[in-house]
Amino acid sequence: MKTQAMDKAKTAVNDCLYPFANLSLASGYPSSREFQVVNNREGESIGIKARVSFDSQTCIARLSGYALSELGQHAFQISSRIYLYDRWFMGLIRHSCAPNTCADTDYLELWTVAKVSAGSWITLDFTLTFDSLHRQFSCHCGAHHCRGWIKGGKQQINTEGLRFLEQKRSPGGA
Repeated sequence: MKTQAMDKAKTAVNDCLYPFANLSLASGYPSSREFQVVNNREGESIGIKARVSFDSQTCIARLSGYALSELGQHAFQISSRIYLYDRWFMGLIRHSCAPNTCADTDYLELWTVAKVSAGSWITLDFTLTFDSLHRQFSCHCGAHHCRGWIKGGKQQINTEGLRFLEQKRSPGGA
């Protein structure tokens, strides 16, 4: 016996950005209605933009992924020995030295720290959020107090970073 609910379930589009069937939008997971995954010309995902405005100090998404024992690209630390691999949402968020969100890694939630307008990039301060990064990098976020080189909060700056900052400080540097 078929029901209307069964027919609707077949045609329903899962707007959740995560590919996991057990995650529901009603539970607060990010949706394509609220967020846009931005791709470059090659089709690679390069960030997340807000499709709607969010007030400051608001939980805007629950986070999910696969638990890993090692740090890798698109993974972030959730305990001293566990990393969460998330290439669908959190792993795509851009860094900014003046971010508009912060991650609560205890409850796996993303919160705004400033008002976020529709069309804005969703950003995090990687140094304040993560103890270690898969890869350190030069920052070009444009924030007034931009640190220039981004590393995990408990990492030492690497040789490439020291050279970059030295060159930036020298007369005629970047």
